[in-house]
Amino acid sequence: MNHYLSISSEVQTALREGRPVVALESTIISHGMPYPQNVETALRVEQTIRDNGAVPATIAIIKGKLKAGCTNNEIEYLGKKGTLVTKASRRDLPVLIATNADGATTVTTTMMIAAMAGIRVFATGGIGGVHRGATSTMDISADLEELAQTQVMVICAGAKSILDLGLTLEYLETKGVPVIGYQTGELPAFYTRHSGFSVDYQANSPEELAHIFQTKIQLGLKGGMLVTNPIPEQYSMPVDVINQAIDQAVSEAGQLGIHGKQLTPFLLAKVKELTGGLSLDANIQLVLNNARLAALTAKQLATYKA
Repeated sequence: MNHYLSISSEVQTALREGRPVVALESTIISHGMPYPQNVETALRVEQTIRDNGAVPATIAIIKGKLKAGCTNNEIEYLGKKGTLVTKASRRDLPVLIATNADGATTVTTTMMIAAMAGIRVFATGGIGGVHRGATSTMDISADLEELAQTQVMVICAGAKSILDLGLTLEYLETKGVPVIGYQTGELPAFYTRHSGFSVDYQANSPEELAHIFQTKIQLGLKGGMLVTNPIPEQYSMPVDVINQAIDQAVSEAGQLGIHGKQLTPFLLAKVKELTGGLSLDANIQLVLNNARLAALTAKQLATYKA
């Protein structure tokens, strides 16, 4: 076992017994919303996974250790420390570990640590992707490269609608990453169910998702699989409202010269402000929805022998 990796006893036992485990990221705790709502939401997501028959494994870097499965106290610690915790992507891991620092894992680092621990299913809100204007800025999320090389199924509500969704799909196609719509043939756009872009395939049950991913594993194909699960209809925001807020947020970010790691948190906070908090409510509901599907899919995947 990698000596930098610390797997909680609950997660270790579940993996040893072949029971379903679902990975969760920690950026949503430290950078996604204010305290104490961030901690309440994280614990609610974990409970949703338990209620649907799987074991949650919240992933983070705490005092230089890669944690696969955080305690309630550790989640509280990350929530209270908030944005003082480094938003950790692949390039940050050596420094954070060497300096015994804390890190909130993104999609990229959650996939990495999940794979190290032997966890094959990960539920998140939305993935990063190709940013608007990337043809000149080259601002492309490391999430896409990780999906191309790390064998973890990522269940999300699509790519964040602050991105260039068309180019994000093109990038994933180039990297050979299957993009599967859950009960939809259209790419959901995080806050909304519709984007106007088609996904590669549609799957209609957790059993079908598990079978496709297991087949991918048996074929020896590297990389992950992206499952896009639309936000429930009752929480979906009007497309024109969210697009107007995003356009304004992107414009303000450009005027202020905000880019890199700071861009996504700025855009999400600005969209929340412009929508009167409705986007945060939608964010919470879509994460819970993804957690449910991830637990049910992990249960099906656990029926296959490793």
